[in-house]
Amino acid sequence: MSFSDAFSRVPRFLRSFYFLAGLGFLVWMFVFDANDFVKQYDMYAKWQELRTDKEYYLREIDKVKKDRAELLSSPELLEKFAREKYIMKRPGEDVFVLVPQEKQD
Repeated sequence: MSFSDAFSRVPRFLRSFYFLAGLGFLVWMFVFDANDFVKQYDMYAKWQELRTDKEYYLREIDKVKKDRAELLSSPELLEKFAREKYIMKRPGEDVFVLVPQEKQD
């Protein structure tokens, strides 16, 4: 069986220039292109991750805005927050900070 016999057994539309050019284009796009499908999938996964991060940060922003509005509305809450968070004190007071000990093996 010679090459020409094997070539003649292939259907005519598979031997056409347009089919071969299209097949070459698809192989190039799937394998060799800078934006191949693997990278497209990775970018889509990263986009999904960034969307979930965005939702998380928007929820946190809303929570912080709510806490800020509460703190600014009440001087007692503002003083409590300053004492707990930033270890602030009134003149003449002593502040003791308790730090838990690390476990020894």
